[in-house]
Amino acid sequence: MNNWSAEAWRMVVDSAPEGVVVCDAMAADHPVIYANAAFAFMSGYAAETLLGKNLRILQGSDREQEGRERMREAVERGETARVLLRNYRPDGSLFWNEVVIQPVYDPSGQLTHFLGYSRDVSARLKDGEKVSPGLPSWLREDRLTGLHSRAYFEELLQRDWLLAQRDSHEIGLTLFDIDDLATYNDTFDKSAGDACIRRVARVIGASYRRGGDLVGRWEGGTLAALTQGDGAQKAPQYAQVVAQRVRDLLIHHPRAGAGRYLTVSAGVASLVPQRGMPLEALLKGCQAALRRAKATGKNGIVTAEAADF
Repeated sequence: MNNWSAEAWRMVVDSAPEGVVVCDAMAADHPVIYANAAFAFMSGYAAETLLGKNLRILQGSDREQEGRERMREAVERGETARVLLRNYRPDGSLFWNEVVIQPVYDPSGQLTHFLGYSRDVSARLKDGEKVSPGLPSWLREDRLTGLHSRAYFEELLQRDWLLAQRDSHEIGLTLFDIDDLATYNDTFDKSAGDACIRRVARVIGASYRRGGDLVGRWEGGTLAALTQGDGAQKAPQYAQVVAQRVRDLLIHHPRAGAGRYLTVSAGVASLVPQRGMPLEALLKGCQAALRRAKATGKNGIVTAEAADF
């Protein structure tokens, strides 16, 4: 495979059965720089026509779509997302587009491109068939850490949130954030920072082994753990244990604010969700607790209060 030329790879993508587009993430309007034949056929636009344009043209004037908002947020954060969009061909005909977008970073960590994978699911929706739930398997794993990707973690979190509401059991979320990661990268370079994230991720992943536990990479040096039932009640104690295990790695960090070694701060939120309560309440509480943990000296654990939700 390493001997394949760029032209050979392009031939493979050109002939792919699903729509593939590449957009420039560094340009202001994220214009299309490549579209394969399947995408051109599905959208009704010639590939040459799409080049240099933002793919919002496919929604025409139909801008009030949940999928568009979710995609916009993912693009702003440089994250993977899977959405369903109402798209329109040049003749005005509607087609339902199941889209997965994936960010591409260069070796220095700069976001350079977005890859888009598209599938026309109009016939399946018309026949009453549900779109296949969940992300494709290859998007479920975070490539740096091997943990669940954020998109997949959020998908599972939404599922378990609804189950917790139905069964009235406690659910807990913990966000661990590596302290002073930016200065670590500045001191040792980003590849060393990535190695650090991987080591911390292994510790956290190995610390949550109960049946209902989930661990994923949230963003950058932030990692998330979901606990339920008795585990959710004990989430602050678990977080303390995990934070100590990270300190015990003795990863040297000469510019750390909390000492000579790398540490993590954590925000913990747990509750029995009431019917109709949005998942955003749990996220809001956990993020508020994490901000306080970072603001009060780092290397600490803070539990969300009632006012945070």
